[in-house]
Amino acid sequence: MTRLYAILAAVFVAALVGGAWFASRGGDRDDQFSQCRSSKIAGGSDTIGGPFELLNANGETVTDKDVITKPSLVYFGYTFCPDVCPLDVARNAETIDLLDDRGLDVTPVFISVDPERDTPEVVGDFAANLHERMIGLTGSLEQVKAASRAYKTYYKKQDGDEDYYLVDHSTFSYLVLPDVGFVEFFRRDETPEQIADKVGCFVENL
Repeated sequence: MTRLYAILAAVFVAALVGGAWFASRGGDRDDQFSQCRSSKIAGGSDTIGGPFELLNANGETVTDKDVITKPSLVYFGYTFCPDVCPLDVARNAETIDLLDDRGLDVTPVFISVDPERDTPEVVGDFAANLHERMIGLTGSLEQVKAASRAYKTYYKKQDGDEDYYLVDHSTFSYLVLPDVGFVEFFRRDETPEQIADKVGCFVENL
């Protein structure tokens, strides 16, 4: 009987642990990317991203459907940024090259939060100088504000000279998948290799 009790106890503990593990993953049962996620979004990933309407480098109006035709790494910044933006966008461009080496086609996207100075031509030149496939986008004040609000980014123009002012802004990069939407964000302290590994997981599980 003692041996039987021991076996039953072991089965009970195993079931308890297994049940706890299953419960802890209960919200991920139907999530095809559960093994890829490293961030938890308050309210869920569905609360970030969505439709936008902006201007491309040619001054043409484009929507998110026109832009996000492949897995895309999206960053909100501005071309006059003295330090953070060039480093972050260059990091994202390097990430894209690493993914290319792995046979994964991902598009880098740069959205300006400084539409007063960042004309379509300026944004287009900035993006092209960072990566040949990078899409540069800008728009009216209202269009940019709507896109920023959709992705829950922050930006604020600082006081200064009419032509020489800074813009405070958040520095996340967003992975957005066509027909899926936003799935993950990356902080600026993450390396190209770390981001490429995470992006690769999502792309390979599409």
